[in-house]
Amino acid sequence: MPSFDRSAAVGFGLNPLDRMSEARADAEFIRARRQDAAARFMVFVGDVPLLDAGAGEPSPLFAAEAWIGLGPARQEIFLGQDEQGRALFAVALDAGLAEAAAARPGLELLDLRSIAMRGLFPPDLLGELGGAKAILSWHDRHRYCANCGAPSRVSCAGWRRDCPACGAQHFPRVDPVVIMLAVDGDRCLLGRQPRFAAGMYSALAGFLEPGETIEDAVRREIREEAGIACAEVAYFASQPWPFPSSLMIGCFARAQGTGIVIDRNELEDARWFTREEVRQMLDGTHPEGLSAPRPYAIAHHLVRAFVDRTGPALD
Repeated sequence: MPSFDRSAAVGFGLNPLDRMSEARADAEFIRARRQDAAARFMVFVGDVPLLDAGAGEPSPLFAAEAWIGLGPARQEIFLGQDEQGRALFAVALDAGLAEAAAARPGLELLDLRSIAMRGLFPPDLLGELGGAKAILSWHDRHRYCANCGAPSRVSCAGWRRDCPACGAQHFPRVDPVVIMLAVDGDRCLLGRQPRFAAGMYSALAGFLEPGETIEDAVRREIREEAGIACAEVAYFASQPWPFPSSLMIGCFARAQGTGIVIDRNELEDARWFTREEVRQMLDGTHPEGLSAPRPYAIAHHLVRAFVDRTGPALD
């Protein structure tokens, strides 16, 4: 991992596959890669990864013959090839096959959040799993042409959908989300939503809107959710977030005021925290039992950078 690439250190952020996008339209090439005995498959039942747990350490990688008997593939995507030249495919099976898959000896179903939280796989494998889930989720949600409403079909090894009725072509979509820390000297602003684990506070976040810059979205979301006006905004790192398919754009912003006005439709609470308080939250020693997000989330890396003073300088 390049030392200068903060994003590669974030959960789902390291994906070293050669995507080979120039070969996706070559059906013969893709067929040959699929038939190669070295090819490996990431299999999802619905949106839950299937793991090979029969040989000690669980693995999300299967040979072709290891999963075919479970049922027909709803989708099959060519993800690329690894440094050894082995092709990697993502396969979606119908969610109704979950019981049969879980009952087969040596197989286990485990959701991607749990995999990430438990640190079951190396960062590169986690990134590949995240990419696989995101593209499969896009196919599930875009089976019909947005232009005319007719059923569309998969093309380009899974990286495009074509409408046979009107000829429109549809490509995978990624939803940009800004996630940020407003900073006031040695304090930062954190909030919590009711769905968070008890006592956990995190960075504020929200979707980027059409016609909006990253900087404007950061300032708007902080103002809307907590009533704080901000000036300079600085980029920190990004995170592919496969739930279902977002790109989290991590930033810092310099606060111009400190009076918090909480939007109760968005947040349960929002508070200023000192650097020492945030350190305690990360270490699990906060006197109120408060905590910060886990390391697989970019919010963790934002607050860690604030504590360690490794984030961007704000004038």
